[in-house]
Parts: sequence; structure tokens; C-alpha cells
Amino acid sequence: MANHTLSRRSFSKFLAAGAAYATLGSRDEVRASWRPASIVRLSSNENPYGPSPAALKAMTDGFSLAWRYPDENADMLAEEVARMNGVPVDQVLLGDGSGEILKLCAAAFTSRDKKLVIANPTFEAIARHAGVAGAEVVKIDLTPDYSHDLKKMLASGVGAGGAGLVYICNPNNPTASITPRNELSDFLAKLSPTTIVLVDEAYHHYVESKDYESVIPLVKQYPNLIVARTFSKIYGMAGLRCGYCVTQSANIARLRTHQIFDSVNIMAVVAALASLKDSEHVARGRKLNSEVKQSVCAELDTLGYHYIPSHANFMMIDLRREVRPILGAFRNRGVEVGRLFPALPNFMRVTIGTSAEMKQFLAVFKEVMVSSSAI
Repeated sequence: MANHTLSRRSFSKFLAAGAAYATLGSRDEVRASWRPASIVRLSSNENPYGPSPAALKAMTDGFSLAWRYPDENADMLAEEVARMNGVPVDQVLLGDGSGEILKLCAAAFTSRDKKLVIANPTFEAIARHAGVAGAEVVKIDLTPDYSHDLKKMLASGVGAGGAGLVYICNPNNPTASITPRNELSDFLAKLSPTTIVLVDEAYHHYVESKDYESVIPLVKQYPNLIVARTFSKIYGMAGLRCGYCVTQSANIARLRTHQIFDSVNIMAVVAALASLKDSEHVARGRKLNSEVKQSVCAELDTLGYHYIPSHANFMMIDLRREVRPILGAFRNRGVEVGRLFPALPNFMRVTIGTSAEMKQFLAVFKEVMVSSSAI
């Protein structure tokens, strides 16, 4: 009983910090109690503003549900996701983050005879999962403006049914670039119906461009389309692990055969459900991300550094030299930035943190980049 009481007390302290953030309007003081103040982590595209206060309260209340399996609450979440996206509930599958959705798709639709086609660079996890299945992974370079080269993907044999799965991350990670919806629609129309297309919309909520739209409405038209979403980014729930996909029910059935029962825990489920009902938190997170990103871009413009136009909560900066040794220089100064992406060896990926975090990032950036002796 003592251990249970202690863990609950600690968690309540965490929730109190989150509630304080909702009152303060600035989270720098609150975050100090969550992780060491000496490290600014801008490496994993996490949302620095955290979960909705409603989600934090739902987790507190969720302690009373911890002894039950999450079935009923998971059903409620799936129903709400279906309602918001205008699809039947049997076209929604919850996952342990969208990461589980990617893994299930690789297991269900790739094999030694069914290759995976992806962009280069893009989020690498699904390529690793397909490798476990023994699938060939075909990488297609992005276009000069960093969108998916859908024509080359078709030319690679995808259009003739030569692949089991095509993965399109939109906005793309690590480039934060978008592929226009009309291009994706044309691509789907030309694609063999035997090839599954997985569109990963993890960063969907951050996009402000008129050239971008979610392809969830196209699920009704294309039986081979799967769209993945996550609560890790705009909803600030990366540590809780909750995501979902929307696709036709036949695909859901195939994915379920590879999924363990109750893969999403009760805390994640109740927090996700509360988050969906707090549109103000989403709008505020998007606004803060946009404002801070604009200030960072203005400073980089002044310094004369090029960056890929960002449609997400991170950006890629061209350092004009190899990034590998620079990553360590940033880490040594208390700022963690993204890992090396071999296809863009001179680019640094950095998550857009709070205003205070980005000021610290820019201070280190100036120190490291201006002085070669600093590396």
C-alpha cells in the first residue's frame, strides 16, 4: 500500500504542475520539475507545452479505472475518433502510438515478396519493421522542393503492383515538408489496388498551408488507403503512447491479426478522449509553435542560414558542412538536437521548443557555427 500511495502522490504532483501551467500561461517554471534544467531536448519533435489540462485531470480520475481492462473506454475513444473524422467506427483502429500502426502495417502488408517503398529521407521506423518481415525496402529521393516524388515511386514498379506497401509521411519527418493532397489523390488513382498506401499524418495539426489537406476523406474512395494519426504531437502525449488509423474495415481486420489485445493503456485512452474535446488547447499549441518558429526563422535569416520551409513542429537547417561533429558540440553545451539523416548530411533537425528553449538553442548555434574552434 505504501508504494501505491507514493506513486500516486508523485503522479498527483506531476498533474498539479500541469494545472499550474494552464494558469501561468508559461511553462518554463513547471518543466523544471519534470527533467533536468541543464538539458534542452530538441531532438524528438515533442510538444513542449504538454497535454491538455483536461487530459491531466482525466488521468487523475483514471486511477480508479486502473484495475479494469480499457475495453469500454477504448471503444468510447474509437467512437469519438470515428465521429470527428466522419467514418464508421469499424474503420478506426487504436494503437500504442501511431508507431504501433506502422509496425502492424509492415507486418500485414510487407514480406519477402512484397516490398516497401518509402521516401529518402523519411521516418525510418517502418523500414526497420519491414526488414524484420524480410521485405525489400526501396528508397526514392524527395523532389528538389522536398515533397514525395510520387512519379518516381510509380516508376519504381509500384503502379504495377510491385509493392505491398507505400509509406508517405505528410508532413514528412525529418524535412517538415508537405506533399499536396491533389498529388496524393492522383497517385492513388494510378496505383494498383493491391498496393496499400499508408499516409502518416502525425504532424497534420501543425500545417497552415492551403496546399495541404488530410487524405482521411479519401478512405471511402480508396480501399487500399490507410491514414495514421497520433496523440504524441499536438496533443502533447508522446510519453503516454496513443494513436490510431482510419481505413476500410477489411484492412482493419488484417491489422488486428498482428496486434496484441489492449495495447493502449487506460491512462492514454482517457487522456486522448479528453484531449479530443479540448480544441482550444490544440489551437493554442499550434499558435505558439508558429510564433516561436517564425522568430527562429527570422534569426536564421539574419545569420544567413538556409532552412527547409517547415510545416510542422520542427525544422531542418542547412549548416553548409557536415552535421555529425556539430551534434556533439550542441550536446556538450546542454542542447540536444536531432540525429544524423544520411540523405541530408549537412542538415540539422531541431524541434521547435518554447521561446526560452529556442533562445538557448540560438545562443549555442551562434557559438558553435561562428567559431569553428568550438567544435
